[in-house]
Amino acid sequence: MIAPAAPTKVTHNEEIKEANPTLAGTIGSTLANPALDRFSEDDSQFMKFHGIYQQDDRDKRKTGKQYIYMVRGRLPGGVVTPEQYLVFDQISKDYGNNTLRITTRQGFQFHGVVKSGLGKLIKAINEALSTTLAACGDVNRNVMAPPTPAMSPFVEEVLEYARKVSNALLPQTKAYHQIWVEGKQLDLADEVEKDFVDPLYGKTYLPRKFKVAFVIPPLNDIDVYTNDLGLIAIEENGKLAGFNLLAGGGMGMSHGNTETYPRMASTLGFFTPEHLESIAKSMVGIHRDFGDRTNRKHARLKYVVEERGDEWTRGEVERRTGIKLQPARPAHFDRQGDLLGWQKQWNGKNFLGLFVEMGRVKDTEKAQLKTALRKIVEQYRTEVRLTPSQNLLLVDVEDSKKAGISSILAEHGIPVENQGSLTRLASIACPALPTCGLALAESERIMPDVITRIDKLLAEIGLAGEEIVIRMTGCPNGCARPYMAEIAFVGRAPNKYQLYFGGNIASTRLNRLYKENVKGEEFENELRPVLTRYLQQRQRGERFGDWCARVLWNENVTAPEPAVISN
Repeated sequence: MIAPAAPTKVTHNEEIKEANPTLAGTIGSTLANPALDRFSEDDSQFMKFHGIYQQDDRDKRKTGKQYIYMVRGRLPGGVVTPEQYLVFDQISKDYGNNTLRITTRQGFQFHGVVKSGLGKLIKAINEALSTTLAACGDVNRNVMAPPTPAMSPFVEEVLEYARKVSNALLPQTKAYHQIWVEGKQLDLADEVEKDFVDPLYGKTYLPRKFKVAFVIPPLNDIDVYTNDLGLIAIEENGKLAGFNLLAGGGMGMSHGNTETYPRMASTLGFFTPEHLESIAKSMVGIHRDFGDRTNRKHARLKYVVEERGDEWTRGEVERRTGIKLQPARPAHFDRQGDLLGWQKQWNGKNFLGLFVEMGRVKDTEKAQLKTALRKIVEQYRTEVRLTPSQNLLLVDVEDSKKAGISSILAEHGIPVENQGSLTRLASIACPALPTCGLALAESERIMPDVITRIDKLLAEIGLAGEEIVIRMTGCPNGCARPYMAEIAFVGRAPNKYQLYFGGNIASTRLNRLYKENVKGEEFENELRPVLTRYLQQRQRGERFGDWCARVLWNENVTAPEPAVISN
């Protein structure tokens, strides 16, 4: 007789979500108690659903943990009204470290927030008609959409669809509003909503996070293939005909764990716009019902799609929605990245693309970007849009206002043209140390100097002015999407990184691991011979990542061959 299989044990996160589906925990009472300098471990998990990460300053651990908080806003499509921007700028000074950090998902992060300022900051965000709800946690995160108004006459239409999807996928618990807006000490023992079950997410929400992104070809400024749900806008006869549906992308992995890996989303088919909300909810439902709740490292939708297959996933979408997906329509991407400097919009107005190094809006002795932007928004009431490459756009600027805006920037040391080398402008990095608890190595703090060193190396070997997409993360979770870059540094340990080569400019191909352990001071020694060979062997117009795929991958491959997406 065969013994029955032992019941599978779910993770602790699953247990606490089931026990407290309102996501309130004891956050309210802890927030109101000045004697407590931190929240419990369970509450720190609930707080992620509220857009908050409990952290500590890792530079100061030798003298004891100093608890601080990172607060992330949810801004669909990265759109920030002038009124919102001015509030965000002010509260970053009043309650944070006086910087605004643009995320790779088009949001703002407030860093260095102390517990006494946490409630005031989040209440101010909500009073500015914004929110931090669902910016983190086991739910759908910020919905991304193309921010650049020069690309298409229906970019605003796509932004509106992004807002609709964002609203449709929001968790419905009232605990967030009660705690952060009304100031109630809502706790587990309270009778309020004790039997609450979210109508979309259920009692235990998702196994892990879920990410949605829209994109308009030919610019893949969103890195659409890295998302759980990707939506490629298809234009026909000058109108938005619908979307190609992508499913199962994701960047995160764990060192030494072969069950985890970055994956590019699969193309499942095409559908017309009226089915968008139903399609989005069906994909969330698939993750909710089939995602791994026993192992958070293996809990993303990408593993469901990879292991069950594209045909099964397509069939499950059709079964849940009652919609027959059409064959995917042709779509081609030329490149990723942002348009910087002054550019014409499709409506005849202008937008200004500003490079924000590592996404950190701040003032330095050399350049006072934060002050300049505040003056511009105050004087000209410009809408601000945040980009997935951690840059910033000032949009809908009339011709008569261009000179004044350029003048303010110049007065504060901010160039409008020639904002940096091509390689610097194409670089992004995650925050990492000293705040991120997952960081194994530096990222944001050293990346500007790393780019300076690489630019110097490129000039030495005859590649001055070359554009190479370079990304760095302090751990393998991939917040800066390193596995799509032409060159990537992924933290393994203090001052030790994996080195990846071979992504492409269109962000439609994963790169590959080239070397397992490279010390920070060895970057030039590792890159010099490879870049020299590239200079000698490249074909006309061939980029570094494409040369790696054509030549280097056949000689020095240390990772499995990834799937290549053809457009």
